[in-house]
Amino acid sequence: MKNQDTAGLSDRQSSAARAKASLLEAFKAAKTAAEPTRTAREAERAAVAEAREARRAARDQEKRDAQQRAKEEADAKAAASAAAETADADAREAAEKDRIARLLADDAAHKARRDQRYANRKSRQG
Repeated sequence: MKNQDTAGLSDRQSSAARAKASLLEAFKAAKTAAEPTRTAREAERAAVAEAREARRAARDQEKRDAQQRAKEEADAKAAASAAAETADADAREAAEKDRIARLLADDAAHKARRDQRYANRKSRQG
């Protein structure tokens, strides 16, 4: 519609009001026409969000499982290490006791030989 120079203020206002009303009606008609596709898009978005949430939950569960396995492996390694240290300490202690026993036995044998020599010497003298 072409603006005429003779149009007054009230004509321009009513023309603007009609234009706004027609735009509003067009918007309402487009909104009503788009309702089925909007519902479908919302359902699709909901499905995508649900799938995303399921993937996130699966990733989180996988991370928790991996952390649990790592913790169990670390505990097993610590237990094995402690057992190895205990076994090593026991072996060192047993070796030390064996060495001490050999030294005592050698000392006892040495003393027995010395005493035998002393007894032999005394028997020859007397």
